[in-house]
Amino acid sequence: MKRIVILGAGTAGTIMANRLSRLYRSEIKCEAISITIVDQESEHLYQPGLLFIPFGVYQPSEIVRRQVDTLPDHVTRIQSGINRVLADTDEVELANGQKLAYDVLIIATGTEIAPEETDGLTGPGWCERMFEFYTLDGAVALGEALEQWEGGRLVVDIVDMPIKCPVAPLEFAFLADWYFTERGIRDKVDITYVTPLDSAFTKPTCAKALTHLLTEKGVKLVTEFNAGEVDGKNGRLVSWDERVVEFDLLVSVPLHMGAEFIEHTPGLGDDQRFVLVDQRTLQAQVKPNIFAIGDATNVPASKAGSVAHFEAEILEHNVRLFLQDTPLEHGFDGHANCFIETGFKKALLIDFNYNVEPLPGKFPLPGIGPLPLLKESRLNHVGKMLFRWIYWNMLLPGRHIPGTSTHMSMRGKQPLPHTPEEPAKEEPSEEMPSQVA
Repeated sequence: MKRIVILGAGTAGTIMANRLSRLYRSEIKCEAISITIVDQESEHLYQPGLLFIPFGVYQPSEIVRRQVDTLPDHVTRIQSGINRVLADTDEVELANGQKLAYDVLIIATGTEIAPEETDGLTGPGWCERMFEFYTLDGAVALGEALEQWEGGRLVVDIVDMPIKCPVAPLEFAFLADWYFTERGIRDKVDITYVTPLDSAFTKPTCAKALTHLLTEKGVKLVTEFNAGEVDGKNGRLVSWDERVVEFDLLVSVPLHMGAEFIEHTPGLGDDQRFVLVDQRTLQAQVKPNIFAIGDATNVPASKAGSVAHFEAEILEHNVRLFLQDTPLEHGFDGHANCFIETGFKKALLIDFNYNVEPLPGKFPLPGIGPLPLLKESRLNHVGKMLFRWIYWNMLLPGRHIPGTSTHMSMRGKQPLPHTPEEPAKEEPSEEMPSQVA
């Protein structure tokens, strides 16, 4: 029997469990293949919904479901923490010391926030005037604070990159502008967006559009600010080069890191505990029978649900090829698309990959759309709101979403003069055989 073990039952892990269980339905039935998924949680969280919790758009009950209801019946589920991966012996050591053997290991444990890594962030003022919205508890606490807040200096700060859903902090600033306008106190609120990047976003065309929106909405932009210390008592955000941004209420996007167990296996992850993989095959550098997907990887793509969905098709194919002792497909192109909520029932939509930045045009049908790219519209907002249904019923079950493709298409897009024409250079990596020797 071939044993496939998936670590993590979040978005990426659940998609893979569903896709592989369909691919190997007959093999599972005759006990030629087994699929086991390990996660310490009992509930599945719709993470894109966290952005809306502080503004009362969603309630917690609307973005949480039982984990068991999102997984196939013929996948074995183990609720446990993970101590480490024993790559030499092809085993995973669980929190209770039990060892779980595998022939193929898929790491899908995502990323987690580490606010304690920023000096002072979890000190005086934490959860009183300093908050985060990347956890359900944090988003709820922030919502309670916003509801009672009567104005002052609101600062949204990204401590470091990469982060889950890179546009979420921008969306928060836009929604704060809408929220306080609706409450009639926008003139009493000073909003500042602070980022370590040299612009509002990593992609130039998108950064230009987003910077324009920030200016239009009266949101100040502070760039190249690397937060080194937070003084909660006095409301001061201090950069490593000693610049200061003062706040009355701080919405922090803390440092993100991979799962703790990753650092206990030499060669498995980088300094931030993201699994080192080939960015085209998703095969781990540490050993050929280990793969990673989604936020857990070090690939230079957005840490977003759409990326996990697009990666999953490639990874499903490569797991099959690996078990057949066949060379892997170098097929993942970094494709990502996401809605950017801009407030007042409008949103932007962007579509890009490793080599091509977001471009104007129509999506998903070339020339028809109906969704405009890189442009605010009410239709994009509708798409953003509909995505919750798509997530539960199509993306998470690993089914095809009409109009989307694993590989980014240039059809319907308007190329810009400065769009790169040559493929981006990949980081050098060791040549990996497709099967264990």
